[in-house]
Amino acid sequence: MRRIDARTDEGRTTGARLAADAVQRGEVVVIPTDTVYGVGADAFDPAAVARVLAAKGRGRSMPPPVLVPGVRTLDGLAADVRDTARELVAAFWPGPLTLVCRAQPSLQWDLGDTGGTVALRMPLHRTALAVLELTGPLAVTSANLTGRPPATTCDEAVEQLGESVSVYLDGGPSGSSTASTIIDVTGAVPRVLRLGALSLDRLRAVVPEIPATS
Repeated sequence: MRRIDARTDEGRTTGARLAADAVQRGEVVVIPTDTVYGVGADAFDPAAVARVLAAKGRGRSMPPPVLVPGVRTLDGLAADVRDTARELVAAFWPGPLTLVCRAQPSLQWDLGDTGGTVALRMPLHRTALAVLELTGPLAVTSANLTGRPPATTCDEAVEQLGESVSVYLDGGPSGSSTASTIIDVTGAVPRVLRLGALSLDRLRAVVPEIPATS
């Protein structure tokens, strides 16, 4: 297990390279994001994704979201992306918005029991994006044991996940203790699955037809 201080430009560059090397080896890493800390691995390595789920104590029924380095990645991973989804992306990426989309059927990956969908997000965090630029899409979920609060510091992530993670990048306290807002955009009308860092009012200011949550 290695822990790297990524709060400086030099540390960020070194940490991103070490994390990317670990990901290439099929290992699990922890990175800071604009919401809470995330634990992840190569989205296209089924064994590595299984290690992420095992680290959290989570089964295949709760597949991890995928973090991406840029907006252009959306069409490479998602199929039949509607205009409303693109409007949300234009307004809130990079940022705390996760979109559940139909996955491209040609992709060779196994994130768990997804039902043919994939949850995508582009984080607004320099360290996370530096890692993603080197690795490409990462399967990333909150860095905590299932049933415990998400880690908002590297110390909390280390305390919960320990040796199951190869590289920890310490970016200081996370940008927020609130997780991302999740919207299902697979249907004709976007549907809020979880309200988080983005409020319903902000979402509906961009796409008014989003219904109020129950």
